[in-house]
Amino acid sequence: MILPAPLIPGTLQRRYKRFLADVTLDDGQEITAHCPNTGSMMGCMEPGARVWLSRSDDPKRKYPHTWELVQAREGVLVGIHTGRSNALVEEAIRSGHLPTLANPTELRREVRYGRNRSRIDLLLTLDDTPCYVEVKNVTAAVDNGVALFPDAVSTRGTRHLQELMAMVEDGHRAALVFCVQREDVTRVRPADEIDPDYGHWLRRAAESGVEILALGARVSTRDITLHRTLPVDLE
Repeated sequence: MILPAPLIPGTLQRRYKRFLADVTLDDGQEITAHCPNTGSMMGCMEPGARVWLSRSDDPKRKYPHTWELVQAREGVLVGIHTGRSNALVEEAIRSGHLPTLANPTELRREVRYGRNRSRIDLLLTLDDTPCYVEVKNVTAAVDNGVALFPDAVSTRGTRHLQELMAMVEDGHRAALVFCVQREDVTRVRPADEIDPDYGHWLRRAAESGVEILALGARVSTRDITLHRTLPVDLE
């Protein structure tokens, strides 16, 4: 995925009210940017961190800047824009980076499905069989190259797992893909210390036949590419 160019560098002052971030641009200008990430952003919102923003020319926008990247650690860029994760996973599927989901004859986004008429992120057709794919953006990580999800209690994420389980129960394929927008991780695990209920249901989903997958990204100020599969540790 090519990012909007050019991204505008700055220094994070604070993130607040979930959707707002105060940033000092490199030219000294103080601005408020839209934060497109509703999670806790654990490890990705430290005051003083280097950040990169895109800018919209839409006159209707109250905050024309959007926070795209943060340098979470020395040399480690993280894509914090959760609105880009579905497109990133779609690109990875079409490029063959998820072999079990490769070569769909049809791919649709945001399709209503299931007993509760929710919206699935991606609906694939694979060998004439529908496959329901939920995408989760991952930004949090701890030492030893381990990425965590979720970074806050996620009742919505638990509900999505239950809906995927229901699709498997009805005889369909279903998959959860963790979109890890950082390079310094080698595996993903549920954050049981943050949301034990989510971890419980993730393991139940895997046992029921939901495919639990993860992709790691290469991140730069020019583009983001999901290019490698990562193991998901459910032990």
